[in-house]
Amino acid sequence: MQLIIFLILACMIPQDNISVIYDCEAEKNVKDWYIVNDGVMGGLSKGQISLNKHSHALFEGFVTTENNGGFTSVRYPFKRKDVSEFESVKIRVKGDGKRYQFRIKESEEQRYSYIKEFETSGEWETISIPFNSFYPSFRGRKLDRPNYNGQQMEEVTFLIGNKKKESFSLEIESIRLE
Repeated sequence: MQLIIFLILACMIPQDNISVIYDCEAEKNVKDWYIVNDGVMGGLSKGQISLNKHSHALFEGFVTTENNGGFTSVRYPFKRKDVSEFESVKIRVKGDGKRYQFRIKESEEQRYSYIKEFETSGEWETISIPFNSFYPSFRGRKLDRPNYNGQQMEEVTFLIGNKKKESFSLEIESIRLE
């Protein structure tokens, strides 16, 4: 009897401290994601987001430094979340061996982002990034402000801008908090 009570109680207690921001296999769409290219500054880079045949979000395109360009990004806004019980973000991606940025905004209206760069290997990988490693930046310049405090979140972004002409491809499976 005590074992049964223990098992019932154990099932009621969360087994992990993970919250889903985005899970492509559950969502099966990318309708809430949107692209921001360097065209906002006169650039000519082009990115796009689609759902591939494996039901993963596929962020792909090309970056060029012509005409003062050099980046493209895909953003995912969501209802503001209290993330204070978490310590990191965990992304499940398959890249093309290139460097990307993962960005966080506390509020969609916030002008600057908290940024952390990550390298991809060409294979599926799970990358865990501690909140306190995200530094504040605006238009490519690091700000004299504290790193991300991990209190609230309302938008996440993947960005590529490696200061060179290149095509890119990044599959996104999920974004979680832990």
